[in-house]
Amino acid sequence: MVKIVGIGGSLREHSASQQALKQAVKRVEALGAEVAILDLRKLELPFCNGSQEYPDYPDVDCLRKTVMEADGLVLATPEYHGGVSGVLKNALDLMSFDQLSDKVTGLISVLGGQSNSNALNDLRLIMRWVHAWVIPEQIAIGQAWQAFDPQGELMDEKLAERFDKFAESLVENTRRLARAA
Repeated sequence: MVKIVGIGGSLREHSASQQALKQAVKRVEALGAEVAILDLRKLELPFCNGSQEYPDYPDVDCLRKTVMEADGLVLATPEYHGGVSGVLKNALDLMSFDQLSDKVTGLISVLGGQSNSNALNDLRLIMRWVHAWVIPEQIAIGQAWQAFDPQGELMDEKLAERFDKFAESLVENTRRLARAA
């Protein structure tokens, strides 16, 4: 069984990024993968200063260990000022090649305006830099304020189908890379 870790890059209580992450996780679990969510809203992480060790922040070790033990990742971020959220970037910066290399990774972004791929392109560059494998399927949700119903479910059937294909690609490619290793 493959292990997937989901990380949402928003600290907001009713975050569309977190809702999108939950949609992806639900589909990935349905395909037989084991999934854990690292909720950055609940972790006490310092700003990355380039150190190897953060002895005053045990959650850094938790973040690193959880990601290191995973086969794949789902990263969900709001798009702020045309890029990835600082919260998610900081969490990624607290890790290194040891944790991120060879992770099959799926990317999701949400934004209030029209859909685009700026944050997704940022994440693709970051993950390529640390030698992760980013799947070609990605999800950008524009006008996220109208994408989910009050229960957090997707309202658009075509978007739901994209989440299904995203999950299928993530799980299948993670299995393939795990077998090859």
